Amino acid sequence: MKVQIEELSPIEKKLSIEVENSRVIEELTRAYTALGKQVKLPGFRQGKVPRRILEQRYREQVEDEVIQRVVQNAWLEAAREHKVEAVAPPQVTNNSGLKADAPFTFEARVEVKPKVEPKNYESLPLIRAATQVEDKEVDDRLTQLRESMARLENIEGRDTAQMGDFATVDYQASVDGKDFPGSKADDVTVELAPGELVESNVAALEGTKVGEAKELDYSFPADYRVEDVKGKTARFKFTVKGLKKKVIPELDDAFAKETGEAQTLEELRGKIRADLEQGKRNKAQGEERDALFKALIERNTFEVPKAMVERTIDNMLENRLRAMARMGMDPRQLNLDFARLREDLREEATQEVKGALLIEAIAQKENIQTSDADVEKKLEELAKEAKQDISVVRKYFKGANEREGLSLRLREEKTIEFLKGQAKYS
Repeated sequence: MKVQIEELSPIEKKLSIEVENSRVIEELTRAYTALGKQVKLPGFRQGKVPRRILEQRYREQVEDEVIQRVVQNAWLEAAREHKVEAVAPPQVTNNSGLKADAPFTFEARVEVKPKVEPKNYESLPLIRAATQVEDKEVDDRLTQLRESMARLENIEGRDTAQMGDFATVDYQASVDGKDFPGSKADDVTVELAPGELVESNVAALEGTKVGEAKELDYSFPADYRVEDVKGKTARFKFTVKGLKKKVIPELDDAFAKETGEAQTLEELRGKIRADLEQGKRNKAQGEERDALFKALIERNTFEVPKAMVERTIDNMLENRLRAMARMGMDPRQLNLDFARLREDLREEATQEVKGALLIEAIAQKENIQTSDADVEKKLEELAKEAKQDISVVRKYFKGANEREGLSLRLREEKTIEFLKGQAKYS
């Protein structure tokens, strides 16, 4: 096999590959032999159909399959032999076709990882982020926790709705006298508070008694998810069936136990403070990483392959969709413009790819490595953070790809710490 390589740009190469005729003939023979064992034709026993008959009937199909196989095998062999760091499948051009007495030739254009020679990565400018947690932040988190654990209790001795109450209601609605999806429901809880009806806030029920009905008009937002009513005004009829009040738990040891996180209020405060401190440290690390990437990219100019950027955009979108799902949102019902989202993420993804390539190059230049001990220590940290047994985490990272990914992540962290150690803080 003959291979000629032309560098079209720092991120693209063209390989002109010539495969010897004998290799092609061997592949054709193998293909027709396999086909002959499967084909059933009248007048011939299975496995005994002459090749000339197979060629008359199946030549185009067989040659297409052989070309695909020869191209794939030859391309992989050439890339491996000549150390072509492809970042995407090649674009193949084949103008010769298969000929009985001539080599098979094709061209493969492929995006490759750029060779990055990092420079000026000493004394990068960084701003030291504050990670100290104030008492007020702990108090605010406790307040949020109490609010989240509040319960609703029936209101006794009063049957007239007031602001701040929670009302159990039946409702039915129409737009231009017609029903629409979700226009009727029973035993729904709404809050008498300022805000949007679509968020279960119905301040207009103030003064309504239990058993009474009240009608009101509501204009749906122009971007509302239900197509039939977006931007339209609906007529609602609410019937109040009961009133409840929110009861917030007292801030004491009993509340701490109820959270399932601590036995005493003091212990709960300590855990909240530790969580807040960890959150601030994580945020600071993210901000410092972004700042390092930005400074490195400003000092090192180079192109990056489109395929690497597109894959990074894919990962970013997947992470965002997972975050939406964790928040209880169904992305399929949000009418997301994925083409627009991809374009919005392109610049961020490009910076991420450039930064990661620079970090990798610096790690190689400074001989920054990770050991099995480093990986094991990280597994223990992950188990502690996830509050899982170490055996569960080890099982997740048992595969070679998962373990290699974790090792690369650790090398990046080590390299960032190396750069931070040389950085100029302000």
